[in-house]
Amino acid sequence: MATEMGVDTSSVAGTGPGERITAADVQNAASGGAPAKKAVAAPAKPSWTPAAGVVAATPTACVLAKKAKLDLASIVGTGGFGRVTADDVKIATGVTKPKRKAAASGAPAAVEMPEGLVPFTGMQRAVSNNMMATMNCPVFRASCEIEMDAFNALYQQVKPKGVTVSALIAKAVAMAIQKHPIVNSSFRDEGTFFNKDIMAIDGGLITPVLKYANERDVVELGENWKELVGKAKAGTLSPDEYNSGTFTISNMGMFGVSQFDAILPAGSGGILAVAGTQEYIVPCKQAVLGMKKISKMTVTLTCDHRQIYGADAALCLKTLNEVLMNPGQSM
Repeated sequence: MATEMGVDTSSVAGTGPGERITAADVQNAASGGAPAKKAVAAPAKPSWTPAAGVVAATPTACVLAKKAKLDLASIVGTGGFGRVTADDVKIATGVTKPKRKAAASGAPAAVEMPEGLVPFTGMQRAVSNNMMATMNCPVFRASCEIEMDAFNALYQQVKPKGVTVSALIAKAVAMAIQKHPIVNSSFRDEGTFFNKDIMAIDGGLITPVLKYANERDVVELGENWKELVGKAKAGTLSPDEYNSGTFTISNMGMFGVSQFDAILPAGSGGILAVAGTQEYIVPCKQAVLGMKKISKMTVTLTCDHRQIYGADAALCLKTLNEVLMNPGQSM
């Protein structure tokens, strides 16, 4: 009967004696009214709960925990029935690291990060010591935004001659410092030491010095800068080419940094942090839509407050702003 009516008897619950399937059950199943056969429950997983006050742990885990003076109750066990294993104790003591879970199918592979102590090189140690030496110097910072459209136009003109942005900025900074020599000074116990010449340093681990930056034209500075960078990469700079600077320029504009503060090198009076150029929309009465796009750059001057005051830094930044906004006339 079930075959004729197309009913699968394995899915029909019997209502007859001993749960036998009757003709009525088959007819109900064919009409969709028969109760579904109860699914067989999966066998329960074996479980075990230790007695009160007892921590389940392997003998080796007990020995290791005792040596490390660890409380087994504070360790989460990963063994059978939640038992604390030797590996659990080793992870808790830091002897071994927990195993990283495998990435899910299709997920990006995990990136291996460096770990452990890497000793400083001689140069890194020297840089670290110099940074610590600056901590005893009282400093202050002043920032300003400078429109860079005229500067960018000048750069496009002199770029074919090999002049870099770093050389142009060094020239502009030297022109500003020339009018505010206090920013080019350094502190001495006896008083303020004024440096007659302006030696602009472009910041880095090994910092080449552009000598007499205020007296030389930008093309000559550009050629000198290219030569110094080549020597720095080759490790052939002479001490006079990186130790004689009086003012430092730290330029991170090429990395897209919008603003940052630079740490004042020991023995100098000022350092200028040069950020990247950002575009802004500003009101303009002459524009068709009353708005125009301009480029601005944020610079931050850090000074030794023992001999340089806030007004000195503000006036120097004001002059730098004027130089960069009118580079054709000033540089």
